[in-house]
Order: sequence, then C-alpha cells, then structure tokens
Amino acid sequence: MERKNTYWADNYIAKKRSVEEAIKLIRPGQRIFIGSSCGEPQHLLKSLSEASKCITDLEIVRLLALESIPLTLTADNAGSQFNIRSFYLGSGKAKGLEDKMRFITPMNLSAVPRLFKSRKLPIHVALIQVSPPDDFGWMSLGISVDISLAAARTADLVIVQANPRMPRVLGQSFIHVNDVDVIVEHEEDLIYVAEPPERESANLIARQIARLIDDGSTIQISPGATPQATLLALSSKNDFGIHTEYVTEGIMRLVSEGVITNRKKGFNDGKLVASGAMGTQYLYEFLDDNPSIEFHPSDYVNDPGIIARHHKMVSLNVAMTMDLTGQVAADALYYNHFSGVTGMLDFIRGAARSEGGKSILMLTSTSTDGKRSRIVPRLDDAAVVVPRGDANYVVTEFGAFNLFGKSLQERAMGMISIAHPDFREELFFEAKKMGLLSPDRTLKESLHGVYPVRLEDARTIGGEQITFRPAKPVDERRIQEHFYNLEKDDVVSRFFHEKRSFLRDDLEGMLQIDYVKDLTMLALVGEFGFGKVVALGDYLLNQATNMAEVAFSVSRDYQGKGLGRILIKKLAEAARDNGIAGLFAVTAPANQGMIRLFKSLPYKVKTSLEEDMIMLSCKFDELAS
Repeated sequence: MERKNTYWADNYIAKKRSVEEAIKLIRPGQRIFIGSSCGEPQHLLKSLSEASKCITDLEIVRLLALESIPLTLTADNAGSQFNIRSFYLGSGKAKGLEDKMRFITPMNLSAVPRLFKSRKLPIHVALIQVSPPDDFGWMSLGISVDISLAAARTADLVIVQANPRMPRVLGQSFIHVNDVDVIVEHEEDLIYVAEPPERESANLIARQIARLIDDGSTIQISPGATPQATLLALSSKNDFGIHTEYVTEGIMRLVSEGVITNRKKGFNDGKLVASGAMGTQYLYEFLDDNPSIEFHPSDYVNDPGIIARHHKMVSLNVAMTMDLTGQVAADALYYNHFSGVTGMLDFIRGAARSEGGKSILMLTSTSTDGKRSRIVPRLDDAAVVVPRGDANYVVTEFGAFNLFGKSLQERAMGMISIAHPDFREELFFEAKKMGLLSPDRTLKESLHGVYPVRLEDARTIGGEQITFRPAKPVDERRIQEHFYNLEKDDVVSRFFHEKRSFLRDDLEGMLQIDYVKDLTMLALVGEFGFGKVVALGDYLLNQATNMAEVAFSVSRDYQGKGLGRILIKKLAEAARDNGIAGLFAVTAPANQGMIRLFKSLPYKVKTSLEEDMIMLSCKFDELAS
C-alpha cells in the first residue's frame, strides 16, 4: 500500500477501519506476523480467528507465546490450513510445548529482525498493538518492541490496534501514523502475567547467586520463579544496571528500592534498557513515559557485541536440564512462558566477553515432583541450547560450580557435587561408565553430603577479599597446590613429619566429606572457580567420644592475618550445629601458634601432655569464665 506524506492527523482519520474491515484485507496464502508476548493485539486476533475459516493457507509468524486466542488450535483444524511459525530456542519437551513442536523455528532472538529486514522471510501482514499517537503522530509499541518493530517496518501491510492502555515507552519503540496502513481503535486490558509462585528451591538458589554478583554489575535476567527469587535476594546490593530482554515486577521493585540506578553500566548509563515487559498493570504504569527506561529491538538488545560493552555484565538464565559435561537444555514452563530461552545464548556469549562479566545458569536439581534429576549423564533426547563450551557458572540448591576451563572429569565431579544427593550415586556410576571419571575415583560420604552454604563468608583482609567456604570434591587440585607451596616447617607442623608429595589418596579425607562428621574449611583468594587456597582447617569426628579433631595450615604470606581464628570459629560453629560435643587438637609444644589459636575460642580449654605432644580440648557446653 502506498504511503502518502500528508498531515499525520488527516492520515490517521483516513486509515481508521473497523476490525472486520481490517481483517478482510488479508488474503489467502499470506504470511502474517502477530505482535509478541504481552503486547499481543487480542482484538485483532479474535477477529482473525473468526475469519480463518474463510481464509486458507495463512502462515502465522510469532514468538512462542501465551496465546490469548489459541491459533494453534485453529491450525490443528484440517479445514483451516493454518501454518504456525514460532521462534524459540528451547527443546520443546515441556508440557504444553511438545504437541506444538512442529511449529518451532529455532533461532537466536538477535537474528530474527535480520530475517525480516533481509526479506528472506518476507512479512506480508503485521498485526501489532500500539499506544494512541502523540502530538507528533508517533505511536509506541509499548511493552513489545523485540521483533515486532522489525516486522512492522518491513511488512507489506501494517494493521495496528490503537489501545489507550498500552504504555508509551521511550527509546527505539515508535512507529509513525504515516508508516502504517490500517488503524483499528479498541481499548482493552493488556495481557497481564502474575508473579510466579514462590518455591523454596528457588530461594535457596537465589541466596547462592547473590554471593556471585558484585555491586555495580549490569544484569540480564529471564522471567520465571528462580529469577524472581534472585531479584529479591539482590535487594541488599548497590548500583545495579539493567540490560535485559524483559522488564518484570522484580526489576521494578529493585528500581523503587534504589538498588537499580543504572549509573555504572559503562554503556547507556542512566538508562534501563530492554525490549519488552511482562507483568501487571502496575508494571505497565511504571513504564509509561518513564524517561529512565528505553526499549529497543532485539537486534540491539540481544546483540552480543552490545551486551559485552557493559560493565560487569551478568546474565542470569534458567536451565531446565544439564548433563555432566555442561551441555544445557532449556524449556518454556508455565511460569517463565516463552522468554529468556530464545535469547539465552546471545546473553551468555555477550556476558562472557564483558570486562568482569559472567553468565550464571539457575538449575533446580530435580523435577517439581522430585522424581527426576535435572542433572543427567548426557542430553540424549533434548535440544542443546547452550553448548558445553559456553556454559560457565551453574547454581543449584546444593551449590555453585564454575565450568569454565574445567576438564570433562572436573566437570563431571563438579556437576555431581551440586546434584540432589538422592541421584549422585547413579550419576557417579554413569560418569565412570562413560569414561568421564578414572576407575579409581571415589566420592564416599560426599555422595550424600549437603553443602552448608551458611558457612560461606567473604571478608576484606589487608585490602584483599578472602572467601571462606567448605571444601568441595572439585577442590582437589587447589588443595594439593596449597600443600606443595607450604614452607617445610609448616608442613611438619601440619603433618608432624617432613612430606614432599601430596597425592590424591593422601587428601581423600579432606575431599570425601559429608559436612557433618567431617568438614574441611578453605580460605581462598581469586575468582570463584579459580581461587587459590591460602589457608585450610578441617575437623574429623571421633564417634567414640563425640569430639572432633581439628588441624590447620596457613600459607606463609597469609600468616598473622587472623585466617586461622576465622577458620576455627567456623569449624566450631559447624560442629556445634551438627551435635558434636567439642573439639580437640594434637600438636607439638613448640607450635605456639596452634595453642594460641585453640585458646581463642570462647570455651574452657584443657591441656594435657601425651608423650612429647600436647593435647588441647574444649567442650561447647563449657564456656570460658
């Protein structure tokens, strides 16, 4: 249809049609784009659905979405001959998707606008929803810019539903009255999405993720139960920025709390940038004419090069299944709908290229009913959305693991250690059968131990951040390196004799732990997953006396900084919580550091001489006077 450059208000009146008149302009065999997500033009769709029996061979193009008018049902009707093309990068295994799998066109969201603009997939008709025009004739696509703007700008026929309830969102979200062909005025509620149900597993994951994200980071987060819990857990952070696909209620809440300021993004400073929104009326009101918010198309928001320009870019996405080598499958569920997964790989790769950036995958360890592990030996029957080479941090209720730079054996051990304890033995057996683990590898008590996140702590000591946490099976190499780097006399103090090699068998007691009867605490410096052990403390329960023996080692450069005191206090706290009666240590009389360390505890310390060694002991029910 020819566009005429006349006064926009006159054009607006000339282009107004009833919905019936607008839909009659659609011809058999055409390809029709439908506005995305919560911006779906419901009034236009209802009329299209009603008219579909008279229009054959239509191809519907859309993001995989919540359909207010389920055109896929019409597509299943042999009389209508609809064909649906849904852009989605998940595996299609989720309930509600499996029967629509044939409609899916796998693509990264950043590439879809180019598909339209290049006319490799020409759009004949675009049905989109907009706000009423402003004083200059500009209409905003509001809560659904993503791929809708590219479709509207390249379609042969553009039919818009002008809805006063669509917020006017700033940024690259506008289309002019002169650039559309037909305008249907109709006021109706937008599609609202309530916040997902609270899940304890999501809360556990969120608390662990909060430890991985620094103040001043720029965040991308996909909608869903776990991401919403994560946003709540981040409420104590400062100066976050947002560059994401979808704005949600949780993001709005962090803005209102002053957590999100967008001041330190390093790119688009001061602006919250997204391509769409999903939420309630309150969220849409928050977006309306808000000068701190800009929506841009997906080929900008999801461009890995743009994403990488942000300071400390962190991508937070939900994985549905991972295998022991780090391959990731992602599905759309009722609480995260269609979004987040389509652009997941764009953000993972962009965050990996950002200075100080990281990508984090959130993975509940089991299915909702607890009967299936979401960590599996291999992904045989699900599409791989994130290749193993792109996966970095993964967090479950049972811990966090950084896959970056890890061998397949290290990955298998790490993934098993954060799997649900009920499934670790089976995963361990399968990993050996697959050749991912050496035949002599064992896990023993670690198969069922639950990692005590409460013992994690990060402190700044001497201007350097030191992380204190329980040891994990994946810490084997860094513990070996710690002992190899100790001075000779420190080795003797720790092991009571000279020792030149520290084989894995020698360290087994520090790694194959259940966190109750035996526990090893580490002090580390450096990035998560690559930290260097600078101090170590462990206890081992003597079940006959219900007393736990402790031992320590501190690298020479970190001695005198109080690391040993922190470790012994954490060991005492854990032992007391686990029902152990007290601690004891055996040391040489010359080891005054160990003696002072033990006496720093707030309990009565008993000292006895056994041959040429000193026995120190204390009970938790006997406080020092």
